[in-house]
Amino acid sequence: MARVRYGARTEAEIQAARTASSKLPDIWSTGVVALWESDPDAVAAVLPPPLKPAERPLVRANISKVDLPGYPLGAGSVAVAAVHDGQEGWYPLVMPMTHERALIGGREVFGEPKKLGEVDVERDGLVVRASLARHGIAFVEVRGAVDGPLPLPEPTRRTDFYFKFLPAVDGEGFDADPVLVHCVRNEKVRKLEKITGDVVLRESMYDPVADLPVRRLVEITIGEKTTDQKGTVAERVSAQTLLPYIHQRYDDPQQILDGPPEGSA
Repeated sequence: MARVRYGARTEAEIQAARTASSKLPDIWSTGVVALWESDPDAVAAVLPPPLKPAERPLVRANISKVDLPGYPLGAGSVAVAAVHDGQEGWYPLVMPMTHERALIGGREVFGEPKKLGEVDVERDGLVVRASLARHGIAFVEVRGAVDGPLPLPEPTRRTDFYFKFLPAVDGEGFDADPVLVHCVRNEKVRKLEKITGDVVLRESMYDPVADLPVRRLVEITIGEKTTDQKGTVAERVSAQTLLPYIHQRYDDPQQILDGPPEGSA
């Protein structure tokens, strides 16, 4: 009988896949990063407990293109500064990805709030434009001109906070208590330039980052970097505490809050 491809894989095949994934080379991306101070109350309002606001109400938009061979990828995020148990980091609200492969792993393994979207990074000489878009709306756009090189930073470590959970089968809460994940990224930069420009936040009912206005623009840069990442479960979180925030993850939260219709099989 011909092999049934949905059938079980052998232990040798599983081990070969693990070995291949552990030997990936550094993957470099070209990205625009915009950092601004926003309204402190707005930043605090989007943080589910036990996350707390950082000392400064910072918002960070990261818009990158990765030239993978035969598989160009656009990846972005909008995150707010947060603190958990003394650890400073970032809490991403939305992470648009241009391909399903990048979306699935992050959501299912780490609990990243990834969604399919459009990610553009364009450079024409000194002029740069970068944007994140979904449902036909470029809800974040960064525009400006390169204003010269910046000193290369030392390799740095950054922590992102995610909540990993599964909506309950019966539509009532979760199947188990959610977990708070610390995802640690080691980042190396090989090129960095300053941009003089601005950040435009457009109204979107699906990605309402316009609620985090630019009160003071801190910096805009464009650079080339590579990162790795490793996640750990920091603690389990009360389902009732997180439930009021799960709409952040979905375009239509009713699909998980309404539960199955009566009489459904």
